[in-house]
Amino acid sequence: MQFIDFRLRWEGRLNRTDLIEHFNISMPQASLDISRYLELAPNNLGYDRSSRTYVAGANFEPLFPRSTARRYLAELHAKATGLLEPGASFIGHAPPMEAAPSPWRAVSDEVVHAVVRAIQNKVAVTITYQSMTSVEAGSRRISPHALGFDGFRWHVRAYCHKRERFSDFVLARILNLEDAGPSSVHASADIFWNTILTLVLVPHPKLTAAKKRAIELDYGMEDGRVALECRQAFLYYTLRRLGLHAETPDPIAQQISLSNRAELQPYIDALSASS
Repeated sequence: MQFIDFRLRWEGRLNRTDLIEHFNISMPQASLDISRYLELAPNNLGYDRSSRTYVAGANFEPLFPRSTARRYLAELHAKATGLLEPGASFIGHAPPMEAAPSPWRAVSDEVVHAVVRAIQNKVAVTITYQSMTSVEAGSRRISPHALGFDGFRWHVRAYCHKRERFSDFVLARILNLEDAGPSSVHASADIFWNTILTLVLVPHPKLTAAKKRAIELDYGMEDGRVALECRQAFLYYTLRRLGLHAETPDPIAQQISLSNRAELQPYIDALSASS
């Protein structure tokens, strides 16, 4: 049903062969599936006898979240970059697209597997880690409890028994990993991870009215603002990605502004103190 809904929404047409090829089903089963969809949404499709194809109705209304523009663009990007195999995508005829290139951060399959298992089994691990502050890689015992992605790199959120605090460790910098036995550390103790902050974004106050409206459209703002929820542990990464880690009076260089910066400043200062 989702496949039929998706194809009608984004390609405007569908035939039984599409279902047969994608799901490896019989012609009678494909006909039954389309009939079932017709029962759910009788106004969403009609039959074009000249092309022998089902077409989206003039008043088509998608039934499933996967048919939203956000999901379509995410799937298009994943398919184009090879993250999603062609057979796993509902997109049939993809429009040409390109994405800004970004170097892939090398991550060991074995390290990721071991970290995920450690989180699942609530055990500590001893890692050989190459930090930015040390010439040589050093040994750390950590108790991991979550994974995180900052937009460029994958991290594991863990309690560091050496520094006696929760920290982020870049997965690509873990050179070796060994089981260190059961861990008594609980994720509930990670205050930075469990504290959810709200970032209120607005157009830069020095922009013209027309440019403010353009920014409001870009960010899906309502009443000139949009709120983002962010874990305190990821506040630094989020501000960096948004270009809001430092204030600038230039509206061209920084087209958005953090309207509640004063409220968030103690949390920003706390991150600096813990680095």
